[in-house]
Amino acid sequence: MPSDRMLALLGLLAVAGYQNRDKIKQVIANVTQGNLGSATGLNQSNAPQPASVPQPASGGGLGGLLGGLLGGGGNPASQVHGGLMDLINHLTDGGQGQAAQSWVQNGPNKELSAGELEQALGSETLSALTQHTGLNKDDLLNRLKSVLPTAVDQMTPQGRLPPQTEASNWLNQVVSQTA
Repeated sequence: MPSDRMLALLGLLAVAGYQNRDKIKQVIANVTQGNLGSATGLNQSNAPQPASVPQPASGGGLGGLLGGLLGGGGNPASQVHGGLMDLINHLTDGGQGQAAQSWVQNGPNKELSAGELEQALGSETLSALTQHTGLNKDDLLNRLKSVLPTAVDQMTPQGRLPPQTEASNWLNQVVSQTA
């Protein structure tokens, strides 16, 4: 079963990470400051949204999902750290541990096909993501296969899963760059 923090991290990367990479910082900053309504309208299904961000299919949307990652009552860095660890473990359990480790470690990143990513994430994860992001399964998989290797690589610059303190530093750096 996918964790809420893993779903939120994947949702953020699929929607904001694909065509709005520069918006990730703004979304993270707004959510970590408790301003879910300011998270580029992603949690309000009737709010105007950028052309590249689809309307969520049902309640909560991406902003609500992000609340589980960054505003879920815990330390935001802890949630990002946990989401990343959950993602790597989920991919490993889904048969793509070698690819996931290549994204974490220094060196070239192994790419996954949409089919390999679909199999590794599983239908329950994909169903939850399509519901929260409003993306269809094919668009979601294509976006994730494009951004996941680079995103995980950037979140693990030392070639390993970062301890929580490093995740906190990374998140603070991302947030400070929005000021």
